[in-house]
Amino acid sequence: MSIVLFSGSVAFITSFIGLLPQIIKSLKTRSTQDLSMIMLINYLICSLAWIIYGSSTDSFFVISSNVVGLIVSLLLILLKRYYDARCN
Repeated sequence: MSIVLFSGSVAFITSFIGLLPQIIKSLKTRSTQDLSMIMLINYLICSLAWIIYGSSTDSFFVISSNVVGLIVSLLLILLKRYYDARCN
């Protein structure tokens, strides 16, 4: 396995599991009070920037791992808005 394939696979997997524990906890507890919206928005912007960069360099792993990060961060933002609105 080449170093590019290995590191790309690691990036994809870690992008997916990076925020997964937060999603699971949020769904179990039905609370997102402990999550920072600024951090989630920063993660979303970062993923968007990497997708743009990956598109300009035709890097499959940069694009795919950050699309996953974008989806995960967007899901957490939606959960945070939903659960925080319910609590208020």
